[in-house]
Amino acid sequence: MEKLVAIIMAVFAVPLIIGGAYLLSLGGSPYYLFAGVMMLTTAFLLFKKHWSAYGLYALFIVITMVWALWESGFYWWALATRLGFPLIFGLLMLLPWVSKKMHGKHAQVTTTNNTKKSPLYYWGLMASVVVGALLSFGSMANNATDKLGELDLTAKDDGDQNATSTNLGDPLSTGEQTPDGDWSAYGRTDYGQRYSPLAQINTDNVKDLELAWQIQTGDVKGPNDVGETTYQATPLKIGNALYMCTPHNWVLALDADSGETLWKFDPKVGENLQRQHQTCRGVSYYAGQAGTDNTAPVATVESANNSATDDTSVVARKSAATSDTMVQKIAGNTFENASKQCDAKIFIPTSDAKLYALDPKTGQRCQDFGEDGALDLMHNMPFPQAGYYYSTSAPVVAGGVIIVAGAVNDNYDVNSPSGVIRAYDVNTGELMWNWDSGDPDNTAPFDVNDPTQVYRTSSPNSWSTASADEELGLAYFPMGNRTPDQLGSYRNAAEEKYATSVVALDLKTGEARWVQQFVHHDLWDMDTPAQPTLLDLNTADGVQPALVIPTKQGDVYVLNRATGEPIVPIKERDAPQGYLIAGEHAAPTQPYSGLSFEPPMLKEKDMWGASLIDQMMCRIEFNKLNYDGRYTPPSTNGTLVYPGNFGTFNWGGLAVDPENGVMFGMPTYLAFTSKLIPKDTLGDVETNKGEQGVNANEGADYAVEMGPFLSPLGVPCQQPPWGTIAGADLATGEIAYQRKNGTVQDLSPIPIKFELGVPGIGGPIITKGGVAFLSAATENNFRAYDLKNGDVLWNVRIPAGGQATPMTYLNSKGEQMVVLVAGGHGSVGTKIGDYVVAYKLGDQAK
Repeated sequence: MEKLVAIIMAVFAVPLIIGGAYLLSLGGSPYYLFAGVMMLTTAFLLFKKHWSAYGLYALFIVITMVWALWESGFYWWALATRLGFPLIFGLLMLLPWVSKKMHGKHAQVTTTNNTKKSPLYYWGLMASVVVGALLSFGSMANNATDKLGELDLTAKDDGDQNATSTNLGDPLSTGEQTPDGDWSAYGRTDYGQRYSPLAQINTDNVKDLELAWQIQTGDVKGPNDVGETTYQATPLKIGNALYMCTPHNWVLALDADSGETLWKFDPKVGENLQRQHQTCRGVSYYAGQAGTDNTAPVATVESANNSATDDTSVVARKSAATSDTMVQKIAGNTFENASKQCDAKIFIPTSDAKLYALDPKTGQRCQDFGEDGALDLMHNMPFPQAGYYYSTSAPVVAGGVIIVAGAVNDNYDVNSPSGVIRAYDVNTGELMWNWDSGDPDNTAPFDVNDPTQVYRTSSPNSWSTASADEELGLAYFPMGNRTPDQLGSYRNAAEEKYATSVVALDLKTGEARWVQQFVHHDLWDMDTPAQPTLLDLNTADGVQPALVIPTKQGDVYVLNRATGEPIVPIKERDAPQGYLIAGEHAAPTQPYSGLSFEPPMLKEKDMWGASLIDQMMCRIEFNKLNYDGRYTPPSTNGTLVYPGNFGTFNWGGLAVDPENGVMFGMPTYLAFTSKLIPKDTLGDVETNKGEQGVNANEGADYAVEMGPFLSPLGVPCQQPPWGTIAGADLATGEIAYQRKNGTVQDLSPIPIKFELGVPGIGGPIITKGGVAFLSAATENNFRAYDLKNGDVLWNVRIPAGGQATPMTYLNSKGEQMVVLVAGGHGSVGTKIGDYVVAYKLGDQAK
């Protein structure tokens, strides 16, 4: 037995010696070389049955404890992975089948009554193992990572001069606000707050939520679909129906009480492996003009600045709990049915670059919109490659137009379609204006039938969801970057100005009123990923019309949405300048917000792994990569990008309580690597299989390789938590709490519920009942949180990954429902499915 333990220890020690020596040559920690030498020497002495092996190994454990505490502090997940394997080997050596075989000059001592006892070395090793175990397990009682606190949720009365008004969004086209029990846009309204005024479900009774119904849509990932085939949809609720889309752009109308399918529209988009994404986040709704003779007023900037305290400027909220729209049950695929005249409309953008307008009641195409209910969005595109341009997010409907933006494949080809943003008449489909960030001053509509009128090649696009304020007459678009994302020499001055920003466009003309940029000369693919959230915010300077938008870097910008001026301060700081390829430059400074969830700069001691070996390998890679902190330029050597391209925040964005002026979000921390590959060295590497991996950048001198920074075991190289939930005050920029979120039960081969805080993608919602709902994490769970402090109040398993943003509404019985699409995420690796799940309070709770 002692020889077996010695051999296993030696096998473990050899890679530590080899890797430790290499790590030391890179300027890294000497500990791993020391550990390898100590373990190999111990293994030799153990093989020779010398008691000195015990003394040596006891010294090794003591030194390891000191080193572990110095590097990681009293934090369980950092200590346990440093001490785990050394303590395991120590325990093996203490087994009687091993210790009784020891001999030599330090052999067991014979006492006066002829009994044997072990020498001091044995007890020294036992003491070191016990102390190491107590140290490690004792750290479990220490919450070393979470910030605990509370938000002030004492909303002021409307009569209070310091009150923040509760503006829940622009009026519908009928002049009425979205009824309390409905959800009429992706973020509930065009304000994108993801806030419901319903309070039937609250912090006291949310624990009593039960499954009300569950369906499967039938749209599943096929063998020839792209890797990132994902369910990211948030349903709308209007009248008696939910409206949702699926990854292949089906539109389903579901009975809001039972989940029964009332009609299905399948545009038959087909498969195309050139698409980077096969997904749909939502559909859009236009309420129509039937029975109305007026539209919502458009105010000046001056009046909008005072709108929070001027009741005459706000259209009164509709008193009904829900709208009276009634949807019929229609069999078959309504795509094949005859078109009809429509007043109200449901709009769906598709992955084959079409935009369809549908009758909400029947699912039939609207014959008066475009060509028999459809628009081809490839008109006037410079390079109309199939699969390179499509919309994954719901368009915004405001001011009598539907405004469509789109995604352009990252890093596939220098010559790609334009990122143009276009507004079409909501009733006819006529092009009203086009704003191209590569040619921003030319907003007059192109002739869709004139092939000589062409938008700018590969200009920065807006792939996420937009917001709108009809009183100001503005739509707000989160902007991405120009492809190639990591190569800046292709950009003109206008593209440099508008890339990676939020821009306010005039609803009538498409002209840019203001822009706030979040990354200068973006070389990292740090697209602004999330829908801007609008609210009227009580600040030290009075009530201001605010816009809140999070970024991949972790900053949350709070701006005056009328002017673009910061409410929470924005400053600039020096940015790294090294490692640039020939002909490239990096911006000398970069902006950051006074409200930020940006993580600290990574250090070698932040590297993590299940054992000393994979920790060491992560440290080796860390030291090999170029890294001078946030905004280290991409390079041919390879660059560490942190926060990574997955984003501290992504398209799920934030939920905002407009009554209290607070936010709830899910900051995520996952480092990425980026490497520029000269084309003449690319060889036969497979390219263009999604955003991650090697992408060719056809027409450029460099391809690019991107992906998460993972250990050989496939777990993040930096120590957890990788996913958190957080609450903050938007007026002051103060973070009240930030807590790790999620377990590894669906990531680990063994379903252990260790709460490390796992990555996630998706978004939260907030209700007036003080509850935040969020799934999103890389485990198949759906949770409700106390908005005040982040406590988990309800936690249920769901049948597949929940990488979508939930929503809530009232059914026909006046019961508050909470709905989540659970279908998984192809590139994140959560369980794939096609489920829609709905919850309501149990009868006893009511």
